[in-house]
Amino acid sequence: MNRAFREYPFVSKRYPPSLPTAVEAPHPVVILGGGPVGLTVALGLAAYGVRSVLLEADDSVCSGSRAICISRRSLEIIDRLGAAKGFLDIGLPWAGGRSFYKGSEVLHFTMPQDENQRLPPMVNLAQYHIEQFLLDAAEKHADLIGIRWQSRVEGIEARADGTVLKVSTPLGSYEIESDWLVACDGGRSFAREALGLSLKGANYEGRYVIVDIELQSSRATERLAYFDPPCNPGSTVLVHKQPHNIWRIDYQLRDGEDPDEAVKPENVIPRVESILEMMGERGEWSPIWISIYRANALTLDSYRHGRVLLAGDAAHLLPIFGVRGANSGIDDADNLAWKLALVAQGVASERLLDSYSDERVFAARENLRASMKSTEFMAPPSFAFDLMRRAVLGLALEHPQVRSLINPRQTVPIAYTKSPLNVSQDSAEFSRGPAPGTPVPECPAAGGFLTSLLGAHFTALYFAAVTPPVDIETMEAALKRRGVPFKVIQLASQSPAGDLFDARPGTLYLLRPDGHVLARWRSPTAHEAMLAIEHALNPSPIAG
Repeated sequence: MNRAFREYPFVSKRYPPSLPTAVEAPHPVVILGGGPVGLTVALGLAAYGVRSVLLEADDSVCSGSRAICISRRSLEIIDRLGAAKGFLDIGLPWAGGRSFYKGSEVLHFTMPQDENQRLPPMVNLAQYHIEQFLLDAAEKHADLIGIRWQSRVEGIEARADGTVLKVSTPLGSYEIESDWLVACDGGRSFAREALGLSLKGANYEGRYVIVDIELQSSRATERLAYFDPPCNPGSTVLVHKQPHNIWRIDYQLRDGEDPDEAVKPENVIPRVESILEMMGERGEWSPIWISIYRANALTLDSYRHGRVLLAGDAAHLLPIFGVRGANSGIDDADNLAWKLALVAQGVASERLLDSYSDERVFAARENLRASMKSTEFMAPPSFAFDLMRRAVLGLALEHPQVRSLINPRQTVPIAYTKSPLNVSQDSAEFSRGPAPGTPVPECPAAGGFLTSLLGAHFTALYFAAVTPPVDIETMEAALKRRGVPFKVIQLASQSPAGDLFDARPGTLYLLRPDGHVLARWRSPTAHEAMLAIEHALNPSPIAG
């Protein structure tokens, strides 16, 4: 059957290039790359009133098949930035998936979802939608976020007090100076190359063809994985449903298949037809996008180089299995934005930015460990791994206790247990509850949900039946005079939140602006809490 290619049911606006109309003073922050990570950094800075200029080489949001799964943690971040509505209105929520071996189901997994959660574990949404919703939010902050389209950086001069960039546009070239440069310019980062930085880790030989199709179907939204299916013997097929009847199908090439031949429509279309037939999907469909993918598991050793900070794929490349790519980049942006904002405003020491690198390099290595295990199962790199996979899948047909080994290890929030910012006084007195460095758990609180109470400020969760002591209120006023954003939230110790936080009357949790626990005490003084915030703003130099 001759299948004509269709276009995505989304028309993006095309933006013209621009040139500065006058000599510009150095900008506080310049951001390279207008993808999800760059836009999240810009929105995070704007929440603190810090201006940025974002340079994007293209003339619109992205096209094609890229990130499609947004995690609950990313949704919490995006919600804090005021951009979650489109994600939740259009995205397809899901909480689990199924894996099959030779046509038989061997795993049905579910992710945590209960009455304590206000957001779904995962939402399927194409990257062009992700970027558009973040862009819509950014355009509401035109006084703080300047976006320059069709602006390609062709040179970077790093200085002790900032950077000078050479920018090329269809209208001409110019230079732009910045106090700080945030490179979010993707896996082929020009900034990373210009600084002479190299990613380290593993490259995998296994290749996947990625195909987006349009297909109307009532099938539920869930992650589907087919191992050694009849339609693609000896390899793996992944299927995700997206909004607007778009489906993404990833299938592994067999050993010896020519990648250049594999992406030709005449070879892709019969393969997709056989996959859909195996699934029982017999409706009309049209191809939209074809590309090829090879897994990389790589990271830089440091994400800070003087006045240049790297985030997202510019800093690390993670395999697609477990959906850590875009989600880890959004987490990078969230970690970086509050720190850079407070440094740019003179509230915090530059050493705070070293903790961005420390924490997010640690997170990348945790993600790499999990995603490499997934990759080695999804695309075995050797005969030994393939033999192990076939043994596990074969046993899983008859032995349910083996099925956990097939778990795709979906992305989870990373705890910065060894962060230089953590304060651990009295932690031994807690038998449970989130320890310093841990992302704050969601739960009902103050007539809503806890994560919706967080924002562009440090947060003190004070568990008591009476109003907070005067010294806490005095501390709040003192911090605000210094320009440190701070908010006290009082919660009952006899409540779902009190139980989750192992709270008694007088318990205090101090949260960072990104929602990670900074410190906790049973009966603190305002002086102790103030010292913890001072420690976060001016961390001690790391030995060695």
